[in-house]
Amino acid sequence: MKSVVIYFSLEGNTHLVAKMIAERAGADLIRLEPEKEYQSSGFGKYFYGGKSVIFHEKPRLLNENLNLNEYDTIIIGTPIWAGSFTPPINTFLSENIIQDKSLFLFATHRGGDTAKCFAKMKEKLTKNQIKGTAEFNCVNKMSAKELDDRVRKFCLTFAN
Repeated sequence: MKSVVIYFSLEGNTHLVAKMIAERAGADLIRLEPEKEYQSSGFGKYFYGGKSVIFHEKPRLLNENLNLNEYDTIIIGTPIWAGSFTPPINTFLSENIIQDKSLFLFATHRGGDTAKCFAKMKEKLTKNQIKGTAEFNCVNKMSAKELDDRVRKFCLTFAN
């Protein structure tokens, strides 16, 4: 069974978690990269990021033509913006046919609504089995041991 972790990260928190999951699970790692970068600080970060989510924007990604056929298991990671997944994840979910796969979802946030985010992702992934979800709140404030324990616990769901 071949696995892949596909994610978007703005500030590095989701990248850190995705990398740890990929290493522990022996999965390939694909970071979605929008053609136009998002602001990563100040008011603009929240304004433009929130606007992009509310208007369901689908930014052009630099990594096109992902071949998902070679994977049985897909792990998708996103930060939570405005109670939802990020626009690069929206592009990925809209441009790729994902069906009959085992899916695992994870989200990083600082108080975001993970239930709402996962529900919106599940709406776009109806032809798959969502086998597990995990949230990582305030990754930058977790100890290395706490983060490793949370990642390990999430990865144990892949074996079941």
